[in-house]
Amino acid sequence: MQENKLTVRGELSLLLVIIINSLGVVLMLHSGSGISAISSVPYAFADVLPVITLGAWTEVFQVSLVLSLMLLSKRFVPVYLFSFVVGSAFSAMIDVHEMWIKQLPQSLTLDIIYFIISYIVICFGVALANRCQLPIIPTDLFPRELAAITGWSYARIKIGFDVICLAITAAMTFFFLGRVDGLGFGTILAAFTMGKVIGSIGEYMDKHVKFVSFLSSRA
Repeated sequence: MQENKLTVRGELSLLLVIIINSLGVVLMLHSGSGISAISSVPYAFADVLPVITLGAWTEVFQVSLVLSLMLLSKRFVPVYLFSFVVGSAFSAMIDVHEMWIKQLPQSLTLDIIYFIISYIVICFGVALANRCQLPIIPTDLFPRELAAITGWSYARIKIGFDVICLAITAAMTFFFLGRVDGLGFGTILAAFTMGKVIGSIGEYMDKHVKFVSFLSSRA
């Protein structure tokens, strides 16, 4: 059965993940349904303290996540360092996508289409990232590694992490701006369903695709 699987290079998969996940985050925000939960915290900081871009705040947030993982695992994990590089590329792509997505036309129908596309793109991208055999974007790495450290299911960790991010965003924007900003119906829906959808997509990938990278070939 293993021989019938399609072999895909992890390096190309990771490059695709950086491009499409950043696209999904910005497109979901453009749809007016709210930003994805895991990106809502840097969005809140960019909203409250617009001294740097959303991409730059995303990078700051990702660095804090990787440092938190090292503290939780109580050891220095060299492979996490590459995650900083991947995170920087992801953050830069968010700013790139912001420049052109703002030009897209909007209507109720188009906004629904934008949300559906962004939801599917993010779910596919995270499932792909979790299997590419390489260090991945810190916001995707955090729930995966936390699940490994705690022994809890990925879906449970993902929902819990998303809820915490939403709570932080709501509190920050309400306290400093007098309104809850960046969150919407799409944000809530994604927070409580993405973990399971990502898991289902991942299971399908496991049955049909084999990922290899320069790291897996050394194992």
